[in-house]
Amino acid sequence: MDLILRTARVVGNESVTADIGIDKGRIAAIAPHLAAEGEELDLAGRLVTPGFIETHIHLDKSRILGRCRAERGDLEEAIAEVAKQKQLFTAEDVYERAKITLERAILNGTTHMRTQLEVDPGIGLRGLEGVHPLIEEYKWAIDLEICIFPQEGLLNNPGTDELMLKALKCGGSVVGAAPYTDANPHGQIDRIFAIARDFDIDIDMHLDFGPTADDLDLVYVCELTERYKWGGRVAIGHVTKLSAALPEDFSQCARRMADAGVALTVLPSTDLYLMGRHLQHSVMRGVTDAHRLLHHGVNCSLSTNNVLNPFTPFGDCSLVRMANLYANVCQVGSARDTRECFNMITTRSAKLMNVDEYGLQVGKPADLVVLDAESPEQAVAELSPPVRP
Repeated sequence: MDLILRTARVVGNESVTADIGIDKGRIAAIAPHLAAEGEELDLAGRLVTPGFIETHIHLDKSRILGRCRAERGDLEEAIAEVAKQKQLFTAEDVYERAKITLERAILNGTTHMRTQLEVDPGIGLRGLEGVHPLIEEYKWAIDLEICIFPQEGLLNNPGTDELMLKALKCGGSVVGAAPYTDANPHGQIDRIFAIARDFDIDIDMHLDFGPTADDLDLVYVCELTERYKWGGRVAIGHVTKLSAALPEDFSQCARRMADAGVALTVLPSTDLYLMGRHLQHSVMRGVTDAHRLLHHGVNCSLSTNNVLNPFTPFGDCSLVRMANLYANVCQVGSARDTRECFNMITTRSAKLMNVDEYGLQVGKPADLVVLDAESPEQAVAELSPPVRP
């Protein structure tokens, strides 16, 4: 075998240790005291997990904080500031910044990533030209897919539709949306579902980003998901409005999402930073309780979203840190829900992105991460870092 990981705690069966044999990039065997020859690493009881999965990040506009103002710290300012900077982006500039962010994610154990990428007449396809080469360049370490979406409106921004279609033909593999930036939110959602059908691709929308539970577009998204028979292929991100919903309304929305097969990505850092700016006291957190949605059968993930820009002026690309932040903000206490925080950066994220070959099982790719912990709960609670040989 090419490599044998000795005395590992395999996630899902951490009570005992086992050896993991790897051959030609795949898991060849998992067994106690594996009788095999090859290079060996003794993990001394450390936790081995499938690689982390970043379901929602913006590589193209990461690391531009020094170029922008962030005085009010609200969504409108962030969109306006980034819109000004996008006009100055070059493909080379996007590539260099995205490359740094991607490498940080890899070093923090991420092996799959969906990056959201903006196209509009202001930036054209320069963002795509900068990010797309990274797919091939870093395929040895990470599977990178690109979600094309209109940050500044679709129906009210002439030329954007044509650019999105072109981007999807030139490297984009998922289609996204930001209906709250359009004059006709439901019209944008209609168009996105039509594009998804035409290209036979998944959907990943920014949705319901606001401080109240009024006018939830997620209900309409669920309707279209059922109409198009796209269950299991639709994800929505943010949905901060749901954090302000009454318990009975929250439960009703959760059941609706579960029935339709619509998944949710919660983005703790960005949602916490941008929400509640209108309040002077008793400031809302604005982070939707993903673990409560799981109890209703909704699949959820946790992700980074933005790194070092006006939407989120922080970030080290650690998904373990994001799981820990979520657990703190949403007051997760039980061992069951703490483990789900870990699942929401691993197995549940894989399900959301429809990653076929994922998991710590014989025959699967050996996209593995070793953590200095004995269990997923400990990894989340103690911010356990990946171990590097």
